[in-house]
Amino acid sequence: MTTRRLVLTRTAAVVGAASTGLLLPQIARAQGNKVRVGLMLPYTGTFAQLGVAIENGVRMAIEQQGGKLGGRDIEWFKVDDEAEPSKGIENATKLVQRDKVDVLIGTVHSGVQMGIQKVVRDSGTLCLIPNAGVHAATRALCAPNVFRTSFTNSQPTLALGQAMMAKGHKKAVWITWKYAAGDEAFEGFRDSYTKAGGTIVKELGLPFPQVEFQALLTEIASLKPDAVACFFAGGGAAKFIKDYAAAGLKGKIPLYGSGFLTEGVLDAAGPAADGIITTMHYGDSLNTPRDNKFRLDYAKMFRLQPDVYAVQGYDTGLLLVQGANAVKGDLSNKAIYKAMENATIDSPRGKWTMSKSHNPVQDIYLRVVENKENKVLGVAAKALADSGAGCKMG
Repeated sequence: MTTRRLVLTRTAAVVGAASTGLLLPQIARAQGNKVRVGLMLPYTGTFAQLGVAIENGVRMAIEQQGGKLGGRDIEWFKVDDEAEPSKGIENATKLVQRDKVDVLIGTVHSGVQMGIQKVVRDSGTLCLIPNAGVHAATRALCAPNVFRTSFTNSQPTLALGQAMMAKGHKKAVWITWKYAAGDEAFEGFRDSYTKAGGTIVKELGLPFPQVEFQALLTEIASLKPDAVACFFAGGGAAKFIKDYAAAGLKGKIPLYGSGFLTEGVLDAAGPAADGIITTMHYGDSLNTPRDNKFRLDYAKMFRLQPDVYAVQGYDTGLLLVQGANAVKGDLSNKAIYKAMENATIDSPRGKWTMSKSHNPVQDIYLRVVENKENKVLGVAAKALADSGAGCKMG
């Protein structure tokens, strides 16, 4: 696919002085022949598939735009972040100090992202976030050199309240894991549902990543709400969906959620997932010319079907190309920030723009699970922006 040299940076490599965590105010970068692009993504463990999908998307977007950034060839550097927050600062420091990357693309896990955020804020290194939805990255800890191409954790659920009220569900129970992503997803649901006139009769939670749902499902049955809304993802989401059906709630109390509930788990969840309604910035059946072409190209290139993570990676590549072209490949030129702030991304998910706090302003789709597909029913919220609360650029 590409003849450019791939440089794998081993997490076990000795980094000498870099491991002290000492960061210079601004790393001096020589305008070499090649742009140094760092990928800090999970390549092992639970999120490995997500990391691969994101990298595939980034590389495909750049290949389709001529394979260069502002006319310069690319040298790639990779670190497996292992989705391990305790190593976040150390791993980001390897890319920034040892490999002297011009741009760091990462990551999936919000806890790891907080480590990256510290390193790139201190060093001024350009950073593109292809997934992690942690609020602080584009709120209180926002930075001129940090851009997100995915979502905030509350963005999908900000579109859920109105959709549920439109179906006549006036009383709801909320259930999630009690951790940052669950809390932030609840913020979006609470704000949108109560604003639309709904009442949250109970908030239920269990520690992440526990999956013993039985007692909570029994409580839901006794509360008899009009509907249940939730945030779960990955293997835990598949188990929740199956347990919800096994408890006899499916077909009696409609289940809604942030789109991550049904993203990448429909094979594992099986028929128990049918009928679940979610809100998300992408879906399996958008059936637009732009998305159809993307899906075909991706399948040809990687022999895989793309998902939301591939789309986010792809859009990260598109944004980087636009920015790099504007500064003729000199990623240290701060004019790149303005170019990226003003970019319109012609994405498979639909065109989107960048908010003042550097988070996508994007359509959120209403989707229903049918035959192992997240079928798009329509747009739940048009051009939805995160609040960016607490963001002060400078």
